[in-house]
Amino acid sequence: MNKPLSGKTILLGVTGGIAAYKAATLCSRLVGLGATVKVIMTEGATKFIPPLTLQVLTRNPVATDVFDEREAAGVQHIDLADAADLAVIAPATANILSKLANGLADDMLSTTMLATTAPLLVAPAMNVHMWEHPAVIENVNKLASRGVTFVEPGTGQLACGYVGKGRLAEPDEIVDAVVKMLIGEKPLAGKRVLVTAGGTVERIDPVRYITNDSSGKMGFAIAESARDRGAEVTLICGRTDAAPPNGVRVVKVDSAMEMHDAVMKRLPNTDVVVKAAAVADYRPLHRAAHKMKKSNESLTLELVRNPDILQAIGEWKSEAAGRDKPYVIGFAAETTDLEKNAIDKLIRKKCDLIVANDVTESGAGFGTETNIVNVYGALGLIERIPQMTKRAVAERLWELAQSGMNAAKSAGDGKESER
Repeated sequence: MNKPLSGKTILLGVTGGIAAYKAATLCSRLVGLGATVKVIMTEGATKFIPPLTLQVLTRNPVATDVFDEREAAGVQHIDLADAADLAVIAPATANILSKLANGLADDMLSTTMLATTAPLLVAPAMNVHMWEHPAVIENVNKLASRGVTFVEPGTGQLACGYVGKGRLAEPDEIVDAVVKMLIGEKPLAGKRVLVTAGGTVERIDPVRYITNDSSGKMGFAIAESARDRGAEVTLICGRTDAAPPNGVRVVKVDSAMEMHDAVMKRLPNTDVVVKAAAVADYRPLHRAAHKMKKSNESLTLELVRNPDILQAIGEWKSEAAGRDKPYVIGFAAETTDLEKNAIDKLIRKKCDLIVANDVTESGAGFGTETNIVNVYGALGLIERIPQMTKRAVAERLWELAQSGMNAAKSAGDGKESER
């Protein structure tokens, strides 16, 4: 399974600031994108986060001491320097900025940074007055003039109590900068992607409702992957088991009607729609204003059909004469006749791709960390994706979708040239 950073080695330096704890999330994100991450920590950094944490997350030993030579066959800081495709320091204190700017080499990190020829990405974090100090400004300018790339600190509440510029950029911002430096322009840059996720909630009364087992994890993985590929992502989500990903525009809804309205409102300004939400087919005809009390031995609920959001998208798309038509990816959660039902849905709802899974299969479907799917297009089965994490499935889906979009664009360009 290809990942954006597969085959890339990132040397991550962590220095002694309170933001060092964010290095754990940064490591996790980079490893999840396929990178090999090797960490060097300063002595100060180890006071804030134990090296074992980053060792477990990266599955590589963490270097802390220039004199701790573990392999007699090589010199550790030189081996690390030579292996790196990119060096990253996050968080970077004022101290390490001074060392880098002036060529000091008095610990493992600064020594390795002098020895590497890899590009360097620096994410500073410090008190607002330190960040604005003339000496720090001079060091930053000196490093920038040598080609060092910076992810500037954000503005907000700092650990010292001040409010201002100096807090470490969020891990997702740093990851975006890493991906841009290592693989260049992102394949979905400039694309507006709309993703639906989670289950809808159809209220019976103020305390009871009809829903389903959808966790939202597949939709979240698709939104994250699109974000990392450069897209502007809007995530419309119903009931989910976890918080939505950072770096995307989130629209929270409850019912199928609310999700329908939210999707259709944004459709004219969307390039790709991925409808991964599990939407209730029916809703109660009458919703009680107050909690229903027990009365009879049985209760009959009259249900009415909800709008079919994917059908509405397909119809809007087919009527979009003179407009750019969005590329539409639907999902089909089935328990029988997977291929027959998926292809039928693809045709009836005018999708470009249908992602189908058998939710009775172990390792697939609702609530799991993994999925097993078949992807269908106009010519039938495109690919069977075996069991893997939902994020890995999302990466492959975007690769297939991008191929489909490129093919459609080439066909459209060919028709234009014939006129």
